Amino acid sequence: MDFDLSKNSVVTYTPLAGYTLPNLFRILAQNHFHVSPRYAARFTYSIALSTIMAPFYLRERLTYDEPIANTAITKDPIFIIGHWRCGTTYLHTILTRDPQFGYFSTYQTLIPSLFISGEKIFKPIVVKSLPNKRPMDDGDLSADLPQEDIYAMGALSPYSYYHGWCFPRNIEHYNDYVCMAHASPQTIEDWKRTYLTLLKKITMYHHGKQLVLKNQDNTGKIPQLLEMFPNAKFVYCYRNPYDLYMSMKKFITKVIPLYCVQTPPPWEDVEPTMMSLYAQMTKKYLQDKALIPVENLAEVRYESFIKQPLKTAHDLYKRFDLSGYEAVEPVLKAYLETQKSIHTDHYTFTDPIKRKIENHWGFALREYEYKAPSGKVLLE
Repeated sequence: MDFDLSKNSVVTYTPLAGYTLPNLFRILAQNHFHVSPRYAARFTYSIALSTIMAPFYLRERLTYDEPIANTAITKDPIFIIGHWRCGTTYLHTILTRDPQFGYFSTYQTLIPSLFISGEKIFKPIVVKSLPNKRPMDDGDLSADLPQEDIYAMGALSPYSYYHGWCFPRNIEHYNDYVCMAHASPQTIEDWKRTYLTLLKKITMYHHGKQLVLKNQDNTGKIPQLLEMFPNAKFVYCYRNPYDLYMSMKKFITKVIPLYCVQTPPPWEDVEPTMMSLYAQMTKKYLQDKALIPVENLAEVRYESFIKQPLKTAHDLYKRFDLSGYEAVEPVLKAYLETQKSIHTDHYTFTDPIKRKIENHWGFALREYEYKAPSGKVLLE
């Protein structure tokens, strides 16, 4: 499986279109203004929309910067973390069926700079730019569904994993921002300041509700998050590394061609960055989780969650002493009924891939007691 470069005709799906104009130019400068000719239309669309948004962005800042700065986050956020393709989206969507929680919608993460005052003008653009289903699986996608806030951070700052999918020739540089392993103290403070402002903004929008936030990128930032929110709750999702490898490969090879403005390198060049990042994130989590008070951490095994999602949700309410489960349970059940038709994919699983996973991710296999599949076909 390699990248499907026929996707260069799709111009509206890239998150670059929602970047603030200063941030877009900063990201371009980091990449020496290298845009591949085949993606000229996509890049032109992105910079045109960012330019159109600029005066609205200034108006929103003038109107809301002071109220946002004065907003207090009084209820401890719930951070859903873990590597991509570990069930974080599904869990996020289930928990945010409960109206007591606030969250970022897809619209708000794609145009975070003006999602309050610009909704009437720019939300219809986001709606038209999105397919009905996520390209990597059969999950629903719409402007109003909950979304990971790393897209919002990417639109406002250089600190986003997905910058590397837009500029895949520089993917390793942006992967470094996940765990901040080589970041200066000033970079970390800049990230914290930007993220806190973003969370204050969505808290103000939701009138002070407790936030449920899904951001796989945060898996590598537990110390920084605890500095900001000492009593925050964390839900760490994990999955069989063999299954995750196949699912992540499909995810990357399908979505990078929709996001990028540079021709992606061959898969064999991208694969090592994927495997290295998983190892870095997982080891960082295993190192940092002791910093979280035991009552504020829940670990969710993907395979158990998928079999019994309602039980997982109930367990989390109990774990974190969240109120209102009995009232919201019928809503959760009704939502879960709508998800039963989602299909599974079949993958060919070769012995060389097994060996690669064992060599690079063997520590995770041992930590979470996963075994190699006996056959050559895996279910996604």
